[in-house]
Amino acid sequence: MAVATRLTGMQEKKLQNYFGGKQFTLLYKATVHEFSGDNLLQRCCDQGPTVTVIYGGHYVLGVYIRESYKRDDRVPIVLFAVQENEISECDVGASSPSSFLYQYNRRWDDSGFLLNLEQKKVNMNLDTFKKLGLPQNQPISFEECEVFRCEDLLDERIMKGITRLQDKLLVDVRNYRPCRDLVHQIRILLLGPTGAGKSSFFNSVKSVFRGHVTHQALVGSDTTGVSDKYRTYSIKDPRADNPLPFILCDSMGLGEREKGLCMDDIVYILKGHISDRYQFDSTKAITPGHSNYIDYPLLKDRIHCAAFVFDINSVEYLSRDMMAKIKKIRRELIKCGVAHVILLTHVDSMDLVTRGDLRDIYSCMPVKLKLETVHRELGFALSDILVVSNYTSEWELDPVKDVLILSALRQMLWAADDFLEDLLLEETEIKEKELSSE
Repeated sequence: MAVATRLTGMQEKKLQNYFGGKQFTLLYKATVHEFSGDNLLQRCCDQGPTVTVIYGGHYVLGVYIRESYKRDDRVPIVLFAVQENEISECDVGASSPSSFLYQYNRRWDDSGFLLNLEQKKVNMNLDTFKKLGLPQNQPISFEECEVFRCEDLLDERIMKGITRLQDKLLVDVRNYRPCRDLVHQIRILLLGPTGAGKSSFFNSVKSVFRGHVTHQALVGSDTTGVSDKYRTYSIKDPRADNPLPFILCDSMGLGEREKGLCMDDIVYILKGHISDRYQFDSTKAITPGHSNYIDYPLLKDRIHCAAFVFDINSVEYLSRDMMAKIKKIRRELIKCGVAHVILLTHVDSMDLVTRGDLRDIYSCMPVKLKLETVHRELGFALSDILVVSNYTSEWELDPVKDVLILSALRQMLWAADDFLEDLLLEETEIKEKELSSE
């Protein structure tokens, strides 16, 4: 009969993410394998990195051992506590597993942590209690202790497959050519509430092609946002020293009521009347004669695809006013024939999503439920709802994130092709009517 963990699904996902995208395999459970330090070590030595979880009252304590160990090996150890799904930690340096497992009274070791399985008690020094943010009750009684083997959710074989896919997507985007070469670069407009991740998406796309994390577009965290100018970003391909076949257009965030991007400006943007660096004014739209107004825009100046950008964690809580704005903008997009999609950001911060889930994100149940909510509330086809994890605080690129970003970008380029094909059909129909009337 399979032995089940006492961790809740939320706690397990939180810990898996916290320790760098791990999967847990239960090696030892005290109520099954006896409350014995010898039994614990016998089952857990030479098993790779482990997480020991101790269930005491209203919180969970634990020990993360980063390396495979034998009974008396000194290995890096991190103590942690889980309270209401929030994790705190205390790095205690190197210690041996046998040094914090004891049967009789003894002095503290360097870790300031002692576990007595036989008496079902944990002792910690005051400094350790403070660092973990726990009430200073000595000793802590517990009812259960479990030890898990920790393995990377994405092993070397899987990562090789992800890297191959990443390389293929890079080639696909670099080699993309707009339908019938009607334009040299596809213009993609990013729309959405303040703080949704519009500027971060541009930064992430540029990072993928540059090969390192960049932050050209300013990103803000307050409710007023940073993007108050219309910016059109073309990215140079460092390999060919040529611009990539798309331009990302960043706009002012949509706000509540009269705040944020002026709704009348959107039509001017879609039709190509607004040039780069136009300073938005929430109270009034641009007018002909303005230095940033393009009187006779060409097809290359128009928007070919629009992406509504939302934080996946808050998309279902949009206000009625915001929903009304989005639906109004969508009607304008349909009038102009512009292809449009939804881009959901911050998927990696969802409580029940691990790094391993990012590999097949559209099959992940918490994400599927979010997509169905967006489909139901906003009326977008499920195939037009894209999911990404932007680079916001990272210093290194991650092939798993790159695949999500490139896949979303490729989908937008394909959507723009639909717009250009429809444009050709309209022109063909007009010419046929003119010929038939002659």
